[in-house]
Amino acid sequence: MDNHQDNQSRSSLHGQWSSRFTFILAVTGSAIGLGNIWKFPYIAGENGGGAFVLIYLICIFVIGFPIMVSEIMLGRRGRRNPITSMKILGQEEQGNEAWKYVGLIGLMAGFIILSYYSVIAGWTLHYFKLSIFGELSNLNNYAAQSVFGELTGSAVTQLIYHTIFMAITISIIAKGIKDGLERAVKLMMPGLLFILIILLLYSIFQGDFMAGVNFLLKPDFSKITSQSVLAAMGQAFFTLSLGMGCIVMYGAYLPKDESIIGTTTAIIFCDTAIALLAGLVIFPIVFQFGLKPTDGPGLIFLTLPLAFNEIAGGYVFAGLFFILLAFAAITSALSLLEPSVAWMIENKNYSRGKSAIIIGFSIWILGFLSIFSFNILSEFTFWKGTLFDNFDYLASNIMLPLSGLLFTIFASWVMRKDHSTEELSDVSLSIYKLWRFSARYIAPIGVILVFLNAIGII
Repeated sequence: MDNHQDNQSRSSLHGQWSSRFTFILAVTGSAIGLGNIWKFPYIAGENGGGAFVLIYLICIFVIGFPIMVSEIMLGRRGRRNPITSMKILGQEEQGNEAWKYVGLIGLMAGFIILSYYSVIAGWTLHYFKLSIFGELSNLNNYAAQSVFGELTGSAVTQLIYHTIFMAITISIIAKGIKDGLERAVKLMMPGLLFILIILLLYSIFQGDFMAGVNFLLKPDFSKITSQSVLAAMGQAFFTLSLGMGCIVMYGAYLPKDESIIGTTTAIIFCDTAIALLAGLVIFPIVFQFGLKPTDGPGLIFLTLPLAFNEIAGGYVFAGLFFILLAFAAITSALSLLEPSVAWMIENKNYSRGKSAIIIGFSIWILGFLSIFSFNILSEFTFWKGTLFDNFDYLASNIMLPLSGLLFTIFASWVMRKDHSTEELSDVSLSIYKLWRFSARYIAPIGVILVFLNAIGII
């Protein structure tokens, strides 16, 4: 059993982030995925624009913030994969290693999510190819529908892109923290921001910018309902990659002298800023061409290609947009794969390359079921719908809130106060007390409400 002394000398077996900046980039990359790009702006616009953004910001600080601090803290203190970290800390804090199952729920959730996330990410690669080769030119509404239908109807096409996406993810993870993860996020995250800014300028000059701004930011409190508040809570939880073990894992690589509170604040700021930027990119274009902003995921693959089509050189911007989505997807996928690979390295003594291939191959195989959900198994439905629907529901609506809740309860109720103050020793006592109160009472209530809403009870 690890004692306090061991904790002082415990270090990650996989190395550490070279700087606080890299850690912020990696976690922000994890948080910014496909959902951020379309989901946040869409939900915000539907629920009173600026009024929703205001409620979301409150939710992110009272729910997202304390949970993220808790997960980073557990990762850094345990210095292992989520399962082993929770086992070590469970023994250390109360002589009970059953807490490892919380890490297991998070790890399994990440595993399942990546199996279908990779399929959707493959669609962005396909659309990038179509954009570059001018195959999205001269589309009408019917043609855009048929392009998307051809993609989802073809198991072979989806399988090719799913394979390419997983191969990219595996090859980066196989190279380790410094040469793989760090190098990828240092390249992709600035690239993502650069593309966003180019597309923002394009939106300002080519789209109906003020209509987009009004839709997204003008507060309309009349649209705020109890459902809107629950949507804001859900978005605050899901947007930050909480509950899937990746924040715990990335926390394990955080140097001891870095501020957890400071880095969490920076991550939340970056995540929110990019979600708002994405909205300011998408909606002006949508309004300019009289498209519906409420199309949800279809917005990306059905409506935006039509919009880009209308402008000279639109295929270049369409290509940029889909590579932006691909970058966002890859940085999220890395964080979903890393915890399982770290577990295999630590528990099976396999090399990083071998572990990445075994875990990645297993996820790739599981992804077949999601691919087939759109075509040959589309008639096969049970519980929440197709196999894809069930994977998404099980992982997102049940496993993530459950593990996020339990990580937070452990950090704020089970972990000894002197241990958590040690981890957060760089902030004032009042900030520490604020985190502890939020993590003990407010965040758990928020997550329980999100969970009950997600499973349809409220």
